[in-house]
Amino acid sequence: MAAPADLRPLPDVPASLLGESPLWHAGEGALYWCDIPGHRLERWHAASGEHRGWDFDTDVACAAPLLGGGLLLALRDGLWTFDPSSGRRQRLCDAPYDPQQERFNDGKADPWGRFWVSTLYEPRDRPAAGLYRFDASGLQRIAGDATVGNGLAWSPDGGTMYWADTQAHRIDCLDYHGETGQASGRRPLAQFPPKEPSQPLDGYGGRPDGAAVDSEGAYWVAMFEGARLLRLSPGGRVLQAVELPVRCPTMPCFGGPDLRTLFVTTARDKRPPEELARQPWAGCVLSMRVEVPGLPTHFAQLSS
Repeated sequence: MAAPADLRPLPDVPASLLGESPLWHAGEGALYWCDIPGHRLERWHAASGEHRGWDFDTDVACAAPLLGGGLLLALRDGLWTFDPSSGRRQRLCDAPYDPQQERFNDGKADPWGRFWVSTLYEPRDRPAAGLYRFDASGLQRIAGDATVGNGLAWSPDGGTMYWADTQAHRIDCLDYHGETGQASGRRPLAQFPPKEPSQPLDGYGGRPDGAAVDSEGAYWVAMFEGARLLRLSPGGRVLQAVELPVRCPTMPCFGGPDLRTLFVTTARDKRPPEELARQPWAGCVLSMRVEVPGLPTHFAQLSS
């Protein structure tokens, strides 16, 4: 299956090492995303095509827009507020782990303004990563039993929460209680076969990375090393597969005035030179039009 005919990289935007956590800020008409090992936050204005980036001293894992202005950033060393207009940064809390072995990874605000963020356990030899909730009461660990926490998203009514473990090739869903911020009833949504030691990448479907939900409740997930996106039903059935000309997509998000532009971050960090030679768009943010619009980006709030 060929890639969509209208699939394009953002124009005049340098490739990231590991692009992640794209978010559409409707008020600014802009797309933000992170380059984790590049220690960068990036922004692209759709109307003007203007691109700007900010450098940090450590890994920039994910971001969420803040109610009242600015962004909430999850860096390796903790959670911070960041004002793109002034560059002002303020620490909210320290990282709840040993930053020599773990870092924040995928994160988003829920429909009620709480910020949820997973971690990645870098030795990857046991499921020691966690899922955290940050709200007015502080940062709390809510779930564990994962190695590379990823794929956070919520159903259109907010009653279902999605969370993936990339290392385990598994996507879970949970019952979400918006009034209390509690998640329960964790159960598998989809399980994908791991790559066999001698299996070529061309025959490997990939493992679930970042995700987004559309207005019909379908879960769009980037399949890292699988060169594709999958659109899954709320029951886990594959509704659509979108082939991509890059081996490592990392996360989709919906944007544009009608939320029918799908943006996809991708990675080039540590990829073989021969692969990168064949895939010049690796590390770029790709965009394409879709039939079903997405959901608006949720804003985080720092107080109840």
